[in-house]
Amino acid sequence: MPETMTVEEARELLFARVRTLDAERVPLLESLGRVLAEDALSDIDVAPFDNSAMDGFAVRAEDVAEADEDSPATLDVISHIGAGEYSEMPVGPGQAARIMTGAPVPPGADAVVMIEFTHPVTGDGSVGSTVAIERPVSAGENIRRKAEEVRAGELVLLAGEGIGAAAIGLLASTGHAEVAVYRRPRVAVISTGSELVEVAEKPGPGKIRNSNSYSIAAQVLAAGGVPLRYPIVPDEPEVTRQSFEKAAEESDFIVTSGGVSVGDFDYVKPVLEELGELVFCKVAMRPGNPQTMGSIGTVPFFGLPGNPTSTYVGFEIFVRPALRLMQGFVTLDRPRVVAKLAHDVKKKPDRRYYLRARLERGEKGFEASLAGSQSSALLTAAHRGNCLLVLPEGEKFFSAGETVECIRLDMEEGVPE
Repeated sequence: MPETMTVEEARELLFARVRTLDAERVPLLESLGRVLAEDALSDIDVAPFDNSAMDGFAVRAEDVAEADEDSPATLDVISHIGAGEYSEMPVGPGQAARIMTGAPVPPGADAVVMIEFTHPVTGDGSVGSTVAIERPVSAGENIRRKAEEVRAGELVLLAGEGIGAAAIGLLASTGHAEVAVYRRPRVAVISTGSELVEVAEKPGPGKIRNSNSYSIAAQVLAAGGVPLRYPIVPDEPEVTRQSFEKAAEESDFIVTSGGVSVGDFDYVKPVLEELGELVFCKVAMRPGNPQTMGSIGTVPFFGLPGNPTSTYVGFEIFVRPALRLMQGFVTLDRPRVVAKLAHDVKKKPDRRYYLRARLERGEKGFEASLAGSQSSALLTAAHRGNCLLVLPEGEKFFSAGETVECIRLDMEEGVPE
């Protein structure tokens, strides 16, 4: 095992230990944001019949071919068809049917004239009236044809596709009250450190609140997982061991924060080696050089540093894409864009930097500026920023106006910029 991994090497090793979870059937609305596990076919034609796309009059196009405002075509209204109704009365020469949006087009009619281009001559435009048509229409105009979207038995969505709001509508219209989707990963969230107290407790001397447990759980939720928050684990080997063993039994993925460095009371790595496998413990990046990855049995394990920003960034670069992989997603990473630096930035050359920054779109494209202090102990810049500004290894100075790459934290994976 190399002493320090590159980001790419670390991601490859992590993803190799992650498997797509099994499928489960869920009510249609619960599938939103998830990945379809089997092909979805339609049980009917959509649309199931020729229907009107407008409120107006169903006509024969040839009867109104010469119509205009000065010389409208006058037709007899023989029926009035609302949505959900059906008329078998055919529209013949010189006749029209009053029709509402979504209603079936009656026999004989081959077009619909919008209500805005008509006016009653006698009556109120309903049955028994005569109506003036002020413009011509072509055959098929304002008609949604039967099976225009999909035919019965045809494929609606492919297994592996993500389910958004439009997909929910398609699945509903084609008879899918339930669908098979890949299961959400249950993610054990464990904060380690004898200095930690719960959020409701006011910290005493030498103590800090357990904020990482909440920020990681929130990131798990945002990634589509189900967070299982465990009690604080003090810096004691036996308690650490018991917590990890319990998490391996109850979860699909374990995420810890703290205890992964080289301090006298950092027990995450030795306990992980005792219970399972330690694959790496350092990555050439900042913030968060001490990233630890391994497994306990078949459960992947990722140990994040204790500093809040290091935890936040490490989750974005490693854990989030791994959780998406477990849910069947193909696109694992958020969109990246190229931007111009708004100011000079210095760094150490030995590792890659992920700086919390803010993108703004100007006349000449994106401009990126740091969102505040880059201290790994502070989350304010991550809160105010909308991207991670990526500065590669090997360089020490980046001047204002130089081109840099940014990871869009304000955009979901698969969304084109």
